[in-house]
Amino acid sequence: MITSETANGVCTITLARPEKKNALSLAMYEALTRAINSAAADKSVRALLLTGQPGIFTAGNDLEDFLAAPTTTQDLPVIQFMRALMAFEKPVVAAVTGAAVGIGVTMLLHCDLVYVSEDARLSLPFVALGVVPEFCASLLLPLLMGHAKASEKLMLGLPFTAVEAVAVGLANSAHPASEVLNHARQVAERFNALPAGAVRDTKRLMRGGLRNAVEQTMNDEIAVFFERLKSPEAREAFQAFFEKRKPDFGKL
Repeated sequence: MITSETANGVCTITLARPEKKNALSLAMYEALTRAINSAAADKSVRALLLTGQPGIFTAGNDLEDFLAAPTTTQDLPVIQFMRALMAFEKPVVAAVTGAAVGIGVTMLLHCDLVYVSEDARLSLPFVALGVVPEFCASLLLPLLMGHAKASEKLMLGLPFTAVEAVAVGLANSAHPASEVLNHARQVAERFNALPAGAVRDTKRLMRGGLRNAVEQTMNDEIAVFFERLKSPEAREAFQAFFEKRKPDFGKL
């Protein structure tokens, strides 16, 4: 469900569960973490490229799998994945086609270069599920696009179009779906011609000023997220999701 291949200095990690719209299971998070850590240790890897299947980046968490996991530990595979991606010192490039939902969007905040398809649709439906944003989205998205616009995305759950994602700086550029991956790979390969140490130091300096705030915010989000999972609102939202109906929050 996760493939990893290194060629010409680029480690390409692909989400490969098309039958489930690349919904991320705990096993997939474990595989992602291993692949990221392996790329970090491999001196031949100059950049990491994250992508999904044609037409779908990821539908977010596999909710049934996610809800079956214990929610009282920092050692959950999804959290280990978050920390591995945040700690990755080399450039991270993302190629996104079609839908990206939840963590499929928040992980892009921790990538260095993001390219999307012209039909991409990115959404953050955390509140609609009775929970809160994760992966430091509550800090980084308002910094990126301002409080008012971020409120539309995080509180109302309004989706991003490709044009909007580029306009607010979440993505670098939009391309026809058939060209996104090749373009992203060509960008990632450009790091082969650049001094790796200078690239790493530049990335560290660019992100260094927010390091403590990012760590604190992510810890705060995790604590509130897991507390919210126990709430009547979240129970109603998830039950409605599985029953394929509209949730009724008015009765709570």
